[in-house]
Amino acid sequence: MRNGWFLICFLGISCASWAQGDRALWTNLIALRPGQKIEIVEMNSKKHSGIFVNFSERAILYQDAAGGQTIPRPDVRKVRLMENKHHLRNIVIGAAVGAGAGAGIGAAKSECSGPDCINVIGRGAVAAIGATVGAAVGAVIGALVPGHHAIYSVN
Repeated sequence: MRNGWFLICFLGISCASWAQGDRALWTNLIALRPGQKIEIVEMNSKKHSGIFVNFSERAILYQDAAGGQTIPRPDVRKVRLMENKHHLRNIVIGAAVGAGAGAGIGAAKSECSGPDCINVIGRGAVAAIGATVGAAVGAVIGALVPGHHAIYSVN
């Protein structure tokens, strides 16, 4: 049980670190460079995808198939940078953390003592099974971590 709480706390800390930063600041858009692919979500939940051009205090400008588009700042709920460059890294990190946690939990749960104990497979084998299951679960969690991150978000 203690190992489970440790895992929950570890994942909670990493999730909390993603949430840090004030995404409600319009000036965060300065981090975008012209030519980057973005998604803009309006207050009415309408989504627009295109290439970032520029922004001002009043609006954001982007290019899509129809040409240059402008959305006024009061209409913008969220601006996301559409990059997947860390997707594979997130899967590998998730698998590694899951394998370690699974091996540790498997090794801890495989302890058997007493006269009635019949240990069919050894502690190492149980740890290996735990590592395999943990790696699979960790890889799935890593794949679910969003590769697109919000640059600006209100509400």
